[in-house]
Amino acid sequence: MSLASTSFDVPDMGEYAHDWALVDVETSGLMARRDRVLSVAVITIGPDGEQTGEFSTLLNPGCDPGPVEVHGLTIERLQGAPSFDQVAGRIGAMLQDRVLVAHNAQFDYDFLAYEFARARMWLPVSQRLCTLALNRQVDPPTDDMKLGTLAAHYGVPQQRAHDALDDTRVLAGILRASLREAARLDLPLPLVTCPPRAESQFTPQPPKTPCAYRNPGRLVPGGPLQQGMKVAITGETAYARAELVGRAVAAGLNMMTSVSRHTSVLVTNEPASGSAKARRALAEGVPVIDEHTFLRLLADVRPGTTHEATAVAVARAAEPEAEPVVGPVESAPTTTSTASVPQAAALPTASPGVPVPAPRRPVPSVGTLDKPLAGRRVLVLGGVHADAAAARTRIVELGGSAAINLSAGVTDVVLLEGGQGDRRMSRITTLELPVHDVHWLTAPTATALAAATLRTQEPHVLPRGGVIDLPMPHARPTPEWYVTAGWAPQSGFEIDVVAFLLDEDEQVTFDEDFIFYGAPESPAGTVRLLTGGPAEQTIALDLASLPPATRKVVVAAAIDGTATFGTVGAIQIGAAPGSNGAPLARSTLDAATTERTMLLAEIYRRGPIWRLRAVGQGYDHGLDALARGYGVDIAE
Repeated sequence: MSLASTSFDVPDMGEYAHDWALVDVETSGLMARRDRVLSVAVITIGPDGEQTGEFSTLLNPGCDPGPVEVHGLTIERLQGAPSFDQVAGRIGAMLQDRVLVAHNAQFDYDFLAYEFARARMWLPVSQRLCTLALNRQVDPPTDDMKLGTLAAHYGVPQQRAHDALDDTRVLAGILRASLREAARLDLPLPLVTCPPRAESQFTPQPPKTPCAYRNPGRLVPGGPLQQGMKVAITGETAYARAELVGRAVAAGLNMMTSVSRHTSVLVTNEPASGSAKARRALAEGVPVIDEHTFLRLLADVRPGTTHEATAVAVARAAEPEAEPVVGPVESAPTTTSTASVPQAAALPTASPGVPVPAPRRPVPSVGTLDKPLAGRRVLVLGGVHADAAAARTRIVELGGSAAINLSAGVTDVVLLEGGQGDRRMSRITTLELPVHDVHWLTAPTATALAAATLRTQEPHVLPRGGVIDLPMPHARPTPEWYVTAGWAPQSGFEIDVVAFLLDEDEQVTFDEDFIFYGAPESPAGTVRLLTGGPAEQTIALDLASLPPATRKVVVAAAIDGTATFGTVGAIQIGAAPGSNGAPLARSTLDAATTERTMLLAEIYRRGPIWRLRAVGQGYDHGLDALARGYGVDIAE
């Protein structure tokens, strides 16, 4: 099938026409820096949509093949297959000067990057396109974004799931259909730039072992060290820094590379040196001791309280919760809010205290009297930021979901002042979407939704401050939760999504608990930053594997330079189990006009349950100030 065929309903594919290299890999696990590629398939497609090449092979990774029940690749099947370095040259030639395409493209890209690094070669990819991210923009009426589900929706035959070559052929059909839909909606492609990455970045590093003890506070003058104390060292030392750190960690202390208000003590032989750590310790009133005193105190470190014991105490003190809840909190949260969450409508459970996946609301064909926009996605165009934010808030109050971009899921458009001049209006007119003025939100009337736009299930729409339980099924492996943030495409500046893994004191346990573009993965791989495009980033969380020290994960967004969220407009977040699962919840968040950082969501423990809160709290300061509040000094 040609991308230039009349079925695309456009005379010229323009920006949608590229040389593509479609890739699928089967792997021995999910962590690219640790696991290996077992099979790979590459199909190349030209700008006209015609296939130009195809290659596939099994690979002998020299290790256990992992979940055979998923991919069916046993040691016996892989025996005699080439190693990756033997085929890397051929794969690289097919990828050269093409856009890499995959379903969950960062997964395939990362695995290929590590394999090429092990083969002492560069991965010759400068751009990639994720068909998951593309279809999240298109928003087809499917219940999830799995490859098989999208194949069925687009009419692409699938023969052998988890077979790399067949999956790649299916992907080719999905790409063609998705590009047709993107062209119909005039959507920009979510192309991700892939700059060359240093080989050292792909060298597996042993994860830092989290401190098992809760921070007991600051060192009392003349008093002993206690397990869990946060200790920083600055300046020259008589003993090697690595030796001091090793002895301290062995004693149960939490060694930090920066100083915050929660630091227990700073060790330095030069307190007046003027180093950044010494200046911060002085400003925060952190106790300072020299190396000799530190070594003496290390000989008698007192027992601390483990995070496990703290977690048990918190669970016992929590209100009895036999059932998970869904509902809004009574007031907007702050960065340090620890207030209890009021109970709301109960959901069914398999047994007392054991949550099951929460049912999503069915899409009604027409709205109810109190929620006339239930099941509808409404796009607001025009207006100053405050007016647009008020309109989106009203849409949610009426039971609808406020869209931030034009997609196949948009059912209505509200025009504020100046909205008629939005570039998307010509496409909206072509699509014959209902267009309303702002008065429609006072007493909206809605026509029945077309059958083609209906889903069997819709995500819960959370207002600012809304809370929902994240089901954690007993079956292993439990799914990762993907919290995805999206916004209208911007130019002239970038938005970065970050995450902070916080302890009981709302502080990072160690510096690596700050996840950002420069360190996109926690040491154990339990929290990862994924980039789906210029206007979409995701925080993936393996909640079941987070250490007991982590009580909360804060997801935030920050703008570089002097731009503000008043320019960006709303940010939409969605929470889904797995990379291609159906969203459980969605929220559209507006900061005011001058904010440069914005708290998007909190994922926090309450007894045995993890909850997600839609926050939507903005701040005028930059990311560095936000990070310092959580115990991370970016300048360090």
